[in-house]
Amino acid sequence: MSVDFDFGDDVVLITGVGGALGSAVARAFDDAGATVCGADVVAPESEDFALDPDRVDFYQADFTEESEVKRVVDDVVADHGGLDALCNIAGTWRGGDPIHETDVDTFDFLFDVNLKTTFIASKHALPHLRESDGAILSVSARSSLEGGEGDGIYRATKAGVRLLTESIAEENLGTVRANAVMPSVIDTPMNREMMPDADHSEWVDPADIAEVIMFLCSDAATVTSGAAVPVYGEA
Repeated sequence: MSVDFDFGDDVVLITGVGGALGSAVARAFDDAGATVCGADVVAPESEDFALDPDRVDFYQADFTEESEVKRVVDDVVADHGGLDALCNIAGTWRGGDPIHETDVDTFDFLFDVNLKTTFIASKHALPHLRESDGAILSVSARSSLEGGEGDGIYRATKAGVRLLTESIAEENLGTVRANAVMPSVIDTPMNREMMPDADHSEWVDPADIAEVIMFLCSDAATVTSGAAVPVYGEA
């Protein structure tokens, strides 16, 4: 079964738009007619930027800095007349060491990139999303559901994203819907490089996750808020 979405009247802001998942989400919303505003600390000219910049209205910013987030959100609203959805895609993984061998710098880095960006972007988007009865979508992780060896800090940040999502949903009942997706291993060039011997056929295509994200931001999911939706595939 194929599903078509129509976001022709919507303005969507996507953080981490230059990454593998962020770019897939941007393409999906663009194909569905949305006005796609993309933010990333990485410039479109970089070889690490995975998206054709012509597909988005791009705003370069470091979303760990509140002043830059406020500037981008204000500019998006001024440029396009409002905001209908925020997709908090910016994030990363670090691991390999047990807690007693993990540097504090790694802790700070992961909490900044994975959780702080989600918090600040949501904080500044919410007043505008309340006006449009909009939606927030954030990225948690399957591993946030339990502890594990070697990446405890990452798991803690993604658990934080999930709980923050539930809190936003509770605080904005009837106005802004907030949901999260929980991937396991996403099929990205970086993950393939890090795990060359894994069975990549079991990993989830970013485009498939993008479809779930669009559903959660669409009118088809108006009764869904505060959810953490598994997008594991076979991984």
